[in-house]
Amino acid sequence: MTDSAAYVGGQPATLTRRRWGRIRTPRLGLRARITLAFTLSATLLSALLALTTWGLTRESIINQRESSATTQAFRNAGIVRPYLLPDVDDETLRSTLGSLESDSAARALVRDEQGLWTNQTTEFDEKAVPRDLLRMVEDGTPARMRVTVNGQPQLLVGVPLSSVGGLYFEFVSLKDTQNALESLSASLFGATFVTTLAGAALGWWASRRTLRPLADVSSAAEAIAGGRLDTRLGAIEDPDLGVLVGSFNHMVEVLEQRIDRDGRFASDVSHELRSPLMTLSASIEVLASRRDDMPDASAQAAVDLMVADVARFKQLVEDLLEISRFDAGAARLEESDIRPGELIHQSVAWSQSPEVPIEIDPELENVVIRADKRRLVRVVANLLDNARKYGGGPTRIEVRREPASLTIAVEDNGPGVPEDERDLIFDRFSRGAGSSRRAGSEGVGLGLSLVVEHVALHRGRVWVESLPDDQEGARFVVQLPIDWDAVAPEEEDHHHDLLDDHHDDDHPDDHPEEEVP
Repeated sequence: MTDSAAYVGGQPATLTRRRWGRIRTPRLGLRARITLAFTLSATLLSALLALTTWGLTRESIINQRESSATTQAFRNAGIVRPYLLPDVDDETLRSTLGSLESDSAARALVRDEQGLWTNQTTEFDEKAVPRDLLRMVEDGTPARMRVTVNGQPQLLVGVPLSSVGGLYFEFVSLKDTQNALESLSASLFGATFVTTLAGAALGWWASRRTLRPLADVSSAAEAIAGGRLDTRLGAIEDPDLGVLVGSFNHMVEVLEQRIDRDGRFASDVSHELRSPLMTLSASIEVLASRRDDMPDASAQAAVDLMVADVARFKQLVEDLLEISRFDAGAARLEESDIRPGELIHQSVAWSQSPEVPIEIDPELENVVIRADKRRLVRVVANLLDNARKYGGGPTRIEVRREPASLTIAVEDNGPGVPEDERDLIFDRFSRGAGSSRRAGSEGVGLGLSLVVEHVALHRGRVWVESLPDDQEGARFVVQLPIDWDAVAPEEEDHHHDLLDDHHDDDHPDDHPEEEVP
């Protein structure tokens, strides 16, 4: 029943149809869809041609075979007719039937006017003749029918012999015809399969050729996203795709100009703010030096607040200047000899963090590496400040020597960083979902982004992970590639030089262009 309503007990009963939820299937890519379209088209076309060829050829072969077999059966029936007369003995009739079989490979079966059947082989007897065919021939109508005898296809032709009151039947094997049709079907199937493969190959080639410009656009977009704003697409001869290439290059050019303009604006503003900020900072320092002379507690609190805000404002300006250098591609490494232990202690001093346990690999005690000390100090100091602001304070600094790198880890005892935010927190002006609740208005989200830039300049990487053994807190890890085979043990004189450098670096104003926080 296909109707939407049925009658039960004389009353219409509505048949409800079950609604199945829509199952979302993954969408194929454009290349896959083009290849699939070519494959399906080739398959359908070849299958249609194969079926048409099969049908026409099959009918032609079968009709030709049945026509020739019918003609031969009538001819043989004419030969057998005189031998069905009453004065002819059975042995003569059997000999005649045998001669027919040797000439045409047909199997003859006859019935005389008395209803007696005569055949050459017992395999083909009266039981193999269908009743419908027998009835038609008895009525005086020649007929033919496809039958199966002992599992073999046969064409049975019946010819009435009215003049002598007999019937003539002839079995013609269709095995050769069947084998020919099977060979033809196998050939057509093979041709269809080959055509399908050719269609798939053609579709893959066409999709690859068609989508090559889009792949170039994708590669160029990835390069631009990586900071290579000078990336452009090459000229293309195709007039349709040429419009796309031109629009893309124009878009990138406009984007590059805008970013350069924004970068120059941030740099110019930072530089313009720097001078009055230094004046303001000096004035605040004068007020702070006379804080205790102020009789009013509220005035002292106001001075403390201004000192803190000016320091934070000064740090923000320095961060913006540093970012503008990275965006402009002007950031360069100034490598010098560095002792990892001194690097960590100097970072702790500059970050103004409380005493933090430091664990340094004993193998690093007498090792000097080449790196930009100012930038690495900034990296560690920013991680310590981040732990102080958002992680409840740093709990441990670990420095290890790895087979091909130097690893610096800063741990805290905060709530940790969720996995879905571990990449986000390293973006500019991003502090994570819970950072604002933990730190209030402190920080603008530039510290970790600068860490990434400084580390990347050293060809290293930085990431955050959870503490082992389900401990509460986060672990920020910096990994710097080091060729330890090229690192020589520290010499005594060089150690003294590093100590002198350490004392010099305690005065950031000695480097007006790139101040250390």
